[in-house]
Amino acid sequence: MDWKEKIFSISNEIEFEQVALEIFRYQAKNNPVYREYLQYLKKDVPKISHIAEIPFLPIEFFKSRKVISCENSAKEIFTSSGTTGSVTSRHFVPDVSIYEKSFKKGFEDFYGSITEYCVLALLPSYLEREGSSLIYMMEHLIRDSKHSKSGFYLHNHKELIRTIAELKKTKQKVLLLGVSFALLDLAENHELDFSDVIIMETGGMKGRRKEITREELHAFLCSKLNVSEIHSEYGMTELLSQAYSKGNSLFKTPKWMKIMIRDAYDPFSYEKTGKTGGVNVIDLANVHSCSFIETQDLGKIHKDGSFEILGRFDHSDIRGCNLLVNE
Repeated sequence: MDWKEKIFSISNEIEFEQVALEIFRYQAKNNPVYREYLQYLKKDVPKISHIAEIPFLPIEFFKSRKVISCENSAKEIFTSSGTTGSVTSRHFVPDVSIYEKSFKKGFEDFYGSITEYCVLALLPSYLEREGSSLIYMMEHLIRDSKHSKSGFYLHNHKELIRTIAELKKTKQKVLLLGVSFALLDLAENHELDFSDVIIMETGGMKGRRKEITREELHAFLCSKLNVSEIHSEYGMTELLSQAYSKGNSLFKTPKWMKIMIRDAYDPFSYEKTGKTGGVNVIDLANVHSCSFIETQDLGKIHKDGSFEILGRFDHSDIRGCNLLVNE
């Protein structure tokens, strides 16, 4: 079956639900971990006819089990960053071309062709380890941009600043994507004018700095970098798709991804629009692992379909991506 064609040709909610149910049945049969979980819950798979009835696999299973729905061996194994001494998640990916299609089409749907941009990545903590799905994505976007100045900037702030100044003179579109602590380091130590540059944070202090709220982070970066808004990317090791925010911390998903907000005290029921609860993610690009993930993030959905990430459950581990806790 050509899953890629089905997943990335979805154009409306009806098609999404049809493909999601098809993938659910495929994973219920072919994913041993998910199948065992459904059996534990005593779920009758053939009777599930709506996505609201689909059980979501707790994300912790990616730390202790091999979550895979395909007999083929994994071509890539993405791992989470975690903190010192913590157990990291592993995402086994048999067909990495699905991930590549997901992040390329996802970016294009939100921002247009990558060839319009010079892509600059400030991701020191990710570059210092192996197995990062974010580094894999950025390597491809940098290459596909075909711009001679696109690249990774580890700690060389002066070169980064000089490059952006040169690009601004030619009115070149610039995307600067960075982990939160690295963007803060940059903003604190230099007087900068990054107006007209898209500044995108991926979240997370990686244990390098005290966690602050996303609102505090964005307000500080806006004032120090002379930009009107900070963009954000919401992704994680256990997913093969990203949601994007173009400002105000309001994220939107690509058409093959959906956010559902579960009751914080009852994981099998859902909150109404505007109510805070646990974030469940349907990521159909996860066709060969598990597309139905119960995360430990807290969030809420708005009437227009956008969503916010408001923090994390108190008992959950610090995660590598998007740990910006509201106090």
